[in-house]
Amino acid sequence: MTRTRQPVIGIITYGRRDVVVDNILYDQHYAVPADYVDAVRRAGGLPVLLPPGEKRVEDWMSAVDGFILTGGTDIDPIHYAGNSDHPNLLRFSPERDQCELALIKALIEDGKKPALFICRGMQLLNVALGGTLHEHIPDIREDDIHRGLEGGWTVQPVDVDTESNLYKIMKADFVETFSGHHQAVHVVPKSLAASATAPDGIIEALEDKAHPFFIAVQWHPEVSAETDESQQMLFDGLVSAALLNANQE
Repeated sequence: MTRTRQPVIGIITYGRRDVVVDNILYDQHYAVPADYVDAVRRAGGLPVLLPPGEKRVEDWMSAVDGFILTGGTDIDPIHYAGNSDHPNLLRFSPERDQCELALIKALIEDGKKPALFICRGMQLLNVALGGTLHEHIPDIREDDIHRGLEGGWTVQPVDVDTESNLYKIMKADFVETFSGHHQAVHVVPKSLAASATAPDGIIEALEDKAHPFFIAVQWHPEVSAETDESQQMLFDGLVSAALLNANQE
C-alpha cells in the first residue's frame, strides 16, 4: 500500500558545544541552520532534528525515511590517519564524529535508505569508507577559492560530470555554489566516485553510483536552494527517493 504521509527527513544537528547561543540559562545547545529545514519543507518532506550522541542509530534508521548529514566543524584526523596537530584545525566534536560514523555504517549496511551529505558530511562519508582529507586547502593551493573573507561564504563555480547521478538530479552540468570550507577530499575510496570539481581541481561532489540516492556535495546547497532550482533539486530528490524507498519497504 502506498503511503500518503510526508517522508520523514532526519537532519543531523551540530554537537552540543559546537554553536554558541546567547542564553543566560543554558550553555549547551543542539542547533542547525534553518535553511536545511526550509529546503526539506519546500521539497515536501517532514524535517526532524537528530542530535548527535544517540547510542543506537539503528533506531533512527527505523524511524526516519532519509537523512541529511550537515556541515559543521572539522573531523578529528585520527579517523583518517591525518595530522591532529595541524595549527589550522577547528575544534573537534567527538560525540558527533562517533555518532555520524555509526550512522554512515548503518546506511551502507542498509543499502537503500537515501542520504544527502553536505560539506562536513561529504568529508565524513569519504573518511568512513577509507578515504582521507587535506587538513587545510592553503597547504595545497596557492589561491583558496573555497572561502570568503575571514572564512565566510564565497560563491564558487563547480563543473558536474554529465554521467553522474548528481547531474541527473540537478539537471545542470555547471552550478554556482555557496562554499565556506577550508578542508578537502584527498584520497577517494573505490566505493565512491567523484562527480564534480572546482576550477582548481578540488573534488566538490562524491556519490555511490550503485545506491539509489547516496549523494555528497562539498558546498552548501541549502543556502541558495530557495532561489536556485538546481540546488533545491537536491532536497527534492532526497525527499522523492525517501518516499519511493518507504513505499517499497
